[in-house]
Amino acid sequence: MTYNLKKEAEKKERLAGGHRLCAGCGAGIAVRGVLRALEPEDKAVVVNATSCLEVSTFMYPYTAYEDSFIHSAFENAAATAAGVETAYKVLQQKGRVKKNFKVIAFGGDGGTYDIGLQSLSGAIERNHDFVYVCYDNEAYMNTGIQRSSSTPRFADATTSPAGSKLPGKQQNKKDLTAIIAAHGSPYVAQTAFIGNMGDLHEKSRKAIYTEGANFLNVLSPCPRGWRYNAADIAHISRMAVDTCVWPLFEIEDGVYRLTYEPKKKLPVEEFLKLQGRFSHMFKEGSEWMIEEAQSYVDRKWEQLLNKCR
Repeated sequence: MTYNLKKEAEKKERLAGGHRLCAGCGAGIAVRGVLRALEPEDKAVVVNATSCLEVSTFMYPYTAYEDSFIHSAFENAAATAAGVETAYKVLQQKGRVKKNFKVIAFGGDGGTYDIGLQSLSGAIERNHDFVYVCYDNEAYMNTGIQRSSSTPRFADATTSPAGSKLPGKQQNKKDLTAIIAAHGSPYVAQTAFIGNMGDLHEKSRKAIYTEGANFLNVLSPCPRGWRYNAADIAHISRMAVDTCVWPLFEIEDGVYRLTYEPKKKLPVEEFLKLQGRFSHMFKEGSEWMIEEAQSYVDRKWEQLLNKCR
């Protein structure tokens, strides 16, 4: 089906505008984009791990979601989604549920890369029919911008501060997309907010309507943690993609496919310089950090290209 931005924009919003997410936050954009991929006649059960997204879109008895919503604990959103999916199948078999429901779980990188990984691994391995969406803002933003295993190397976070002794986080970012793909999930993809949002939409639709346990990793910039002007989110997302810091690709039944390749691969500093969390990398004597960051991105990009050939 050909993506039509005008047609998709005319769909009824499933995330109401009365939430409390920050201006320039990627989480709300991710949720709206994913839910917009649902057919209008289909219903959703949204499962949300404790996160910025959860505290900003739900406070009992109020919720910003037009669909059914379950707040899950930090560590078990995937297990909760698996339980919902199993119950739905049983109710369908008994004829007690007639409508078509899709189970969609949302979690940040803290609740996905770290605390919720065991739960997610189990649900993916059992191949429950649901979609897990990680909105990856690369730190524990809700609780004070602490580093996670998704936080990039050299990033300044409250538990990996850049100072005179250590230049920010010391470890490279965990490759969660590859970890989930190794489980044999039917559909796995990485996406971001670029252009007319077609990449996010098409991958969301595939993830929702492909049977089995599917996974989307969505780069979700955070203005407070990344320290950028709220209006710059689209440009930052574009730079993440065009520098190949965040490549766009999908994996269907184990087959890798690149969905976007920059016409001109930009140097990694074009992405880094837009964010305050990397400002120490541009001080005199810190050139080696940019060089090492570029070397890492180049190596990961070549590895991905080889997988896609």
